[in-house]
Amino acid sequence: MAKLVDNPNLAFRLARAIVSDIALYNQEKVKEGIKNDNIFELLTEELDEGREHFYGRVSPDLTNRDHLFDRAIVDVMIKQAGKIESSIW
Repeated sequence: MAKLVDNPNLAFRLARAIVSDIALYNQEKVKEGIKNDNIFELLTEELDEGREHFYGRVSPDLTNRDHLFDRAIVDVMIKQAGKIESSIW
């Protein structure tokens, strides 16, 4: 079995890669979700699957493990969608 990631920097990089893939393969859902302020509802299944993958690769003892994945969602998916017209900005 592969060693679980226990370095917060590496875990954050992994989270960003996972979220980046989700955003890449669901570009229309991201646009629609930002535009209609329901991105988390539209991508619930994909984000849950990504989080499960992240948890499977990262040590449960890592401090702020949940926060790292959530931060990756904001950094990769939400901030980069800032050019999409929306009432939320």
